[in-house]
Amino acid sequence: MSRPDHETSLERVLAHVAAGDLDPAVAAETLRGYVDLGFAHVDTDRARRVGFPEVVFGQGKAPTHIAEIARALYVRNQRVLVTRITPEVAKAVIAALPALPARYAAAAHALIIEDHPAPIRGQGTILIVAAGTSDLPVVEEAALTATVYGNRVERLTDVGVAGLHRVLAHRERLRAAHVIIVIAGMEGALPSVVAGLVSRPVIAVPTSVGYGASFGGLAALLGMLNSCGTGVTVVNIDNGFGAAYAASLINLPTDAEPPA
Repeated sequence: MSRPDHETSLERVLAHVAAGDLDPAVAAETLRGYVDLGFAHVDTDRARRVGFPEVVFGQGKAPTHIAEIARALYVRNQRVLVTRITPEVAKAVIAALPALPARYAAAAHALIIEDHPAPIRGQGTILIVAAGTSDLPVVEEAALTATVYGNRVERLTDVGVAGLHRVLAHRERLRAAHVIIVIAGMEGALPSVVAGLVSRPVIAVPTSVGYGASFGGLAALLGMLNSCGTGVTVVNIDNGFGAAYAASLINLPTDAEPPA
């Protein structure tokens, strides 16, 4: 074997070295829990610690750096997700990793590298509810993240409070979900409405959608933070990834193993 998968027990690692089936240099790296690339310290131990591997925030990073980080994760049997990446940067990263099964999800502005789809690990369905179609890029980021983390994902879009009957028509779907992510811009009222209909965790995502007085999503953020709906928690503006990560942790069985 080349390394013990998600295993950092000192005794076990040393036993592999003594048996001659693990290179001492790889053993040292395994125990250290990160790979030093010079420009980045890639956290290879995160999946064991928290249940999900490190995710690469692509915005502002050079394609060569993204490619090296992604390779470091992938060769250690970790599924790779790169968020906030433009089509041009994604194209350059994919070209730099011709042997890896990389694909670009344009709607989510994300890059995924995986040998096979993630197995379902979540207890129930994560339902992603969006107020309007302008919120769809954030919806897709959340949906892709939740799917990569092994969840059943459903979408319910264009059900904002400007036409309250639209969301009320889906009360059974709302109540059947295990976790609900609600994404809205403008005044950000939809999470309060949804929270008043269900006995499920509601994770609210304000978006930067709206006219001038929305202040790039700040109005929606403050509205959600001041929600009178109980059970509502709020992530940052346009942070579909953060909402899906939190929802995945909520949806994860307590005895779940780290992902393969």
